[in-house]
Amino acid sequence: MSIIAPLKNVTDMGFDALRTAYQTGQFTPEQVMQDIRRRATEFDTYNIWIHLLSEEEQATYLKGLQYKDMDSHPLWGIPFAIKDNIDLAGIPTTAACPEFAYTPAETAQVVQQLIDAGAIPVGKTNLDQFATGINGTRSPYGAGHNAFDFDYVSGGSSAGSSTAVALGLASFSLGTDTAGSGRIPAGFNNLIGVKPSIGLLSAKGMLPACRSLDCMTIFAYNTDDANTALAVAEGYDIRDGYSRPNPFDNQARHYGLRQGKLTVGVIPSSQLKFYGDKGYQKAYSDTLAKLSEAGFHFKEIDFSPFDEVAKLLYEGPWVAERYLATQPLIDDNPEAVFPAVREIIAPGGKPPATALFKAQYRINDLKQICLAQLAGVDCILTPTAGTHFTIEEMLAEPIKRNSELGYYTNFMNLLDFAAIAVPGVMTEAGMPFGITLFGPTFSDRRLLSIANRVQRAIPLNKGALDMTAVPTNDTPVGQTDTIDVMVCGAHLSGQPLNWQLSEHGAQLKVQTTTATSYRMYALAGGPPYRPGLILDAEQGQAIEVEVWSVPSAHFGSFVAGIPAPLGIGKVQLADGSSVSGFICEPYAIADATDITHFGGWRSYLASLK
Repeated sequence: MSIIAPLKNVTDMGFDALRTAYQTGQFTPEQVMQDIRRRATEFDTYNIWIHLLSEEEQATYLKGLQYKDMDSHPLWGIPFAIKDNIDLAGIPTTAACPEFAYTPAETAQVVQQLIDAGAIPVGKTNLDQFATGINGTRSPYGAGHNAFDFDYVSGGSSAGSSTAVALGLASFSLGTDTAGSGRIPAGFNNLIGVKPSIGLLSAKGMLPACRSLDCMTIFAYNTDDANTALAVAEGYDIRDGYSRPNPFDNQARHYGLRQGKLTVGVIPSSQLKFYGDKGYQKAYSDTLAKLSEAGFHFKEIDFSPFDEVAKLLYEGPWVAERYLATQPLIDDNPEAVFPAVREIIAPGGKPPATALFKAQYRINDLKQICLAQLAGVDCILTPTAGTHFTIEEMLAEPIKRNSELGYYTNFMNLLDFAAIAVPGVMTEAGMPFGITLFGPTFSDRRLLSIANRVQRAIPLNKGALDMTAVPTNDTPVGQTDTIDVMVCGAHLSGQPLNWQLSEHGAQLKVQTTTATSYRMYALAGGPPYRPGLILDAEQGQAIEVEVWSVPSAHFGSFVAGIPAPLGIGKVQLADGSSVSGFICEPYAIADATDITHFGGWRSYLASLK
């Protein structure tokens, strides 16, 4: 097999770009994986990998693509990296501690779901040992180096997972997050970092740090890719004691945005901390200015209750969970544990049960205050980190500076919130600066939508591998290839899911009706309530619809979010033309209500008032 030319920049590794390349025969998944292995050798000194899969180890996954249809497998041929505290069958899991290593017989549930959807594992990545730290330097496999400046920390504990994506060695990656490990590295490497609601992704096959607080995370180049990966990865798992069903359905995402300006909570200047970093302070101010121009309205909140919760993570009894996660090694062979990690974990056997209950009572009191503040805004926005240390600076004061990095992150899982890290305005020195959006449990899709708006207001800057800006709302439609899509229900103008079209840059083309050969049913379930369109040439009639032009680059990610029993198929319009549009599997109408006589979804909804 011939080696393909090196991929020119990170956007070449985006989901849509790779799928297009595969469909046009530009190259094959085998060639992409071969090229990744070749390029990985160029970044050996970044200490990204603990185990990079060989050609032989990848062969099974690549062969499996032969039996998977690209159209029905949204991650077909997409390379991804796995943090090495998450299991991949047959490959050692080390948690960055060789003495702790084991070889699992079973793949972690989330990893298996990604593979089943066509994704190809690239390797297991370096981390702060036992996921204890948010800086990336606490590993016997070497400190993680930043993708933009080799002298700076990568962020952790998901160090290698973030750098692998930032340097174009994977299209997305899995990390974990207890105190900020899925957000800090994203901020330092100009990536999207999805920290889902606890239990949204199964933790089966993931080594715990604090089992009651941990969650698996996703790093990606943009919100579209992150959303596609999240849609595949999520799901209730009865084998995980902390797994929870998403009450809003696996892919419904009906957290529509409020009309007009977004109201976003921000921290007052008196409570911001940048630790003397003028570059980060200015980047934060510049970021808010850009967002204000884009229609974001800011409302100050009191950060003190969030900060009080944050201090309980390492200063309170939850360190006992880290102690449990490392037994019996921490008891029998403490010298095998990285010094800074050992210093944190070793006292974990001492807190009494009374300390835990006292802390839980206080957190519940504080959570009420925090939720009350969230109720008045669409989300809260903070810097992802207040500063960015060099590796030398971090190693000089590892505990103090790690704590400083967690000022804006440590409270999140203790309060059971969802969060998305998003790139902001770059510093004047050309380094990434990131912000984090957070909201209550299961606000994940709403946060992704707001993050998408941030990316449109602040296009991705050129960075580690010459990243190209995402399209903005000002991009002329005529300059972008589009695909026409017919919608007939919750995606119509003014309806709860219409924001999904606008967030993908779609434009309304025409309001019309179908040919007189369709029936419409109100499907069971919701909210959001949805209709199903069924072809019925004998008893059908014209149904009110809209046709939207969706940019080709975003069509795949838009379609990936369509939940069963809906799908995309060809629909005939009143003028005799055919377009791609929402249709329904016939089995779904068994429990549905026939609403064809209303002539459309809006008329049906009006009848309910």
